Amino acid sequence: MLKLSPVAFAVLSALAMPTFAVAADEVTELDSVVVTAPASKKPLTVKLNPKAPQQPLPAQDGAAFLKTIPGMSVIRKGGADGDPMLRGMAGSRLGMLIDGHEVYGGCGMRMDPPTAYIHPESFDKVTLQKGPTVKYGSGFSAGVVSFERDNERLPQAGSTGHASVTLGSAGRNDVELEGKTGTEKFFIQGSATHSDANDYKDGDGKTVHSAYTRWNTNATLGWTPDEDTLIKLSVGKSDGEAAYADRTMDGVKFERDNAELKFERKNISPLVDKVEAEVYHSYVDHIMDNFSLRTKPAASMYMVSNPDRETDGARAAVTLNASDKTKVILGADTKKDVHGLRKGSSPAAGSGSAATAANNAMAMTEDMRFEQTGIFAEVKHAMTEDSRMIGGLRVDQHKAKDSRASITTNATTMPATTAANSTRGSTDKDTLNSGFVRYEKDKSDGKGTYFAGLGHTERYPDYWEITKNDAVTNNSAFLTVKPEKTDQLDVGMNWKSGKWSGSTSTFYNQIDDYLLVDATNAQSTKIRNVKAETYGLEADVAYRVSDNWKATAAASLVHGNNKTDNKPLAQQPAKELKLGAEYDNKKHFAGAQLRLVGKQDRVDVGSGNIVGQDIGKTSGFGVFSVNAGTRPKKGMLLSAGVDNVFDKQYAEHISRSGASVAGYETTTRVNDPGRTVWVKASFDLD
Repeated sequence: MLKLSPVAFAVLSALAMPTFAVAADEVTELDSVVVTAPASKKPLTVKLNPKAPQQPLPAQDGAAFLKTIPGMSVIRKGGADGDPMLRGMAGSRLGMLIDGHEVYGGCGMRMDPPTAYIHPESFDKVTLQKGPTVKYGSGFSAGVVSFERDNERLPQAGSTGHASVTLGSAGRNDVELEGKTGTEKFFIQGSATHSDANDYKDGDGKTVHSAYTRWNTNATLGWTPDEDTLIKLSVGKSDGEAAYADRTMDGVKFERDNAELKFERKNISPLVDKVEAEVYHSYVDHIMDNFSLRTKPAASMYMVSNPDRETDGARAAVTLNASDKTKVILGADTKKDVHGLRKGSSPAAGSGSAATAANNAMAMTEDMRFEQTGIFAEVKHAMTEDSRMIGGLRVDQHKAKDSRASITTNATTMPATTAANSTRGSTDKDTLNSGFVRYEKDKSDGKGTYFAGLGHTERYPDYWEITKNDAVTNNSAFLTVKPEKTDQLDVGMNWKSGKWSGSTSTFYNQIDDYLLVDATNAQSTKIRNVKAETYGLEADVAYRVSDNWKATAAASLVHGNNKTDNKPLAQQPAKELKLGAEYDNKKHFAGAQLRLVGKQDRVDVGSGNIVGQDIGKTSGFGVFSVNAGTRPKKGMLLSAGVDNVFDKQYAEHISRSGASVAGYETTTRVNDPGRTVWVKASFDLD
């Protein structure tokens, strides 16, 4: 049962009040071309156009793209592959989907979060669903982000296409190409992206070890015999390399192969609205070393680490029109996920090629296996013409097998000290339940929606958590860590009144058995369950000054407590406010944004999540950015911008600590880029 203290209830009640209620004449609402702080127009939902130019610099991966959303943060490690965080929740608490199926990374140190394999502009829409859900997978207590491609039937024989080029500071250059051709019954669709950048400099002129090169390709063959039927086969491949400022190794291979077969049929009968089914396969082959992209310390061995991860899954669902007022979605999903690892090394006097050869000569050894099967149901019932109830239930069976022969007990020795794994060959099973219910009511004038929801999520420990050591014994935690259980209350509204529009969303989480990572002892990283709570809000407001001018503001904050230890909950982002002004006359556009981030003095040094741990307190900062652009003709868009105009040196509170890299100055945290200039040209071909 979710219980709110009187103080928490009072805070949430105050935050849930609408920010503005100003009566004014209606004006035409224009969509922003440059994404600066996307607004929520539906309860707990934010939708974005990934092909629109973005301020800050158009994103090269999924995490950088999501950072513009109020409540989203990114844990920086270098120039690419940051880890996204929503409402202070990172890792597997936030689900990542590509065209409906889950995406995983392979690195045991989170070099490659799921968003590392996503180039946003190769997709047609991105949707963030905040809070507990049941349709999209198991354990996503913070929310789900879905990157989707348009696989709609062509209205007639023909071709469409999209291309863009982005150039920027630090040698940044991105190219994106995509096209679709076919008839009403068949289509072929493909995309290719390439993104490259050199080391950037922070606001103090310090060079950050951050260069990267990434590319992605995807091809889809679709059959659409009529307007209601789709069968598609998609395949994709991606790879790249990236330098990191927060660790002793870099990523020299990020190869991912994926395939998906999907069937969808709509309007089958008055009862059956839609049937959908898909199967998918994904394989990640990731290599990191300490010599290819940096100068290896003279006394260190040449080291290569090569994890891989193979995921196979399936999902099926049916949407039923149970009555004129009730729609029901019933479904099931399953997946098998196998993680492997091999390592090679060569003495300090040896060579990188010898370490690589030693790695390649070893067999890939499975260290962890996961299996999950779930069933779900979601119901949407119209209570009246302007109010509805939405609810869902989910039951998942999880199974994991530990195949590790040994664990690290002291990482400070050279080589690291290991011990036989006491849980090798053990199997763990759990049946977990999740669900939510939400009430939505439209305003009487039809220009907004109030909502309140309550959800419960049970999350099985992920690979990075379940492979940590027990906090008490320093042995394997495989059989001692418990699933995390989150109860969440969401209250808020979306509204429009004359020239004003906006949204507020407040939340309170009570988390039992929160999985807290403890790195206070450098010998080994441990994990334990604690009782925690978090609460906060996201809010955005816009004022249409005239047909062409708009002023915007967006704010977010989260407050977390570790109730077991009576400490602040670690790795919580600082409060944030974005102020913006936008001009758009449908031919030319321009904008400016001031991002203000407060101090964060509520820390628990050494504790955190699977991505990073608290380093210490941080002071606040402000960053000012501008952009402008034009539409020379239909289908063409030219834009440019300057991020961090005043060359401010800053780092996000949650970013990783700087590591010692030869030739680079070590910083407390991985600093963000200084002044960055960029230009982008995009073209649509119809």
